[in-house]
Amino acid sequence: MTVTFRQPLPLLDNDVLRTFVAIAETGNFSTAAEAVFRTPSAVSMQIKKLEEQLNTVLFLRDARSVTLTQGGEMLLSYARRMLALSNEAVSRFIIPELSGVVRLGAPEDIGERLLPSILKSFAEVCPGIMVDVTIDMSLGLRRRMEEQRLDLALINCATKPLPTEGEVVFHERLVWAGAKCGTAHLKDPLPISIWEDGCIWRSEALAQLERNRRTYRVAYLSGHTMAQRAAVVSDLAIAPLPRSFVSEDMRILGERDGLPELGGFDIMLLTPQKVTEPVAAVADCIRHAFSEMALAA
Repeated sequence: MTVTFRQPLPLLDNDVLRTFVAIAETGNFSTAAEAVFRTPSAVSMQIKKLEEQLNTVLFLRDARSVTLTQGGEMLLSYARRMLALSNEAVSRFIIPELSGVVRLGAPEDIGERLLPSILKSFAEVCPGIMVDVTIDMSLGLRRRMEEQRLDLALINCATKPLPTEGEVVFHERLVWAGAKCGTAHLKDPLPISIWEDGCIWRSEALAQLERNRRTYRVAYLSGHTMAQRAAVVSDLAIAPLPRSFVSEDMRILGERDGLPELGGFDIMLLTPQKVTEPVAAVADCIRHAFSEMALAA
């Protein structure tokens, strides 16, 4: 069969694709609208026109969220590739000199909660720079910096006394986290989930419990925050966690629950004495991300 093409295929708009990807990743039109700096009505109009352009339905909508259709999943793969290629092409002209590899270290909690979104945003602006991430405890990361095995490191440290090196990029409140509607905090001795020696969350939690003469037992010992979360959500124990790490299936416990208040800690950025342009670019991206977090807190 002979097919005659009388007109070219329509071109996809990168701005519309960026909106589409934001909706797919957040599962919410309003949240995506904030991410792309548009109103929800403008975002809805963009997606409506995109669906008309492709003659397909991209999202299934309900009262709380949206999910991708089979056609939407197909487009998402293309959209991500197209946006990445566009960013790469533009960066070759605007910031052509920024390329190379930057070795970044971070504790496990920051690597899980914060780094993915920070590095994703950075890759969109500076696709020529590759960031290799090392996850370790803060003490280990300091040692790696001293041995010049890392170019940058984010570490957790006690607010007082502050280390002489590095800069504070964020202050985080430490809280007791228990399961929503849980009863672990009522048990005696108190079952707690903590990390190994050297963790400042552990040091602060145990110091406060002993100061208040609250008996406890280490019911869950893990070096991974994901395992600590599992212990909390399962109501096997409570745990000292950053305030921003408390999810909807948890609740913050305090003095009225018979628990001592915990202090805070700082997230510090360690940099070398001589900073290359790629390292400086990653460091600036990290500073900006944490400043945005501080404004939103």
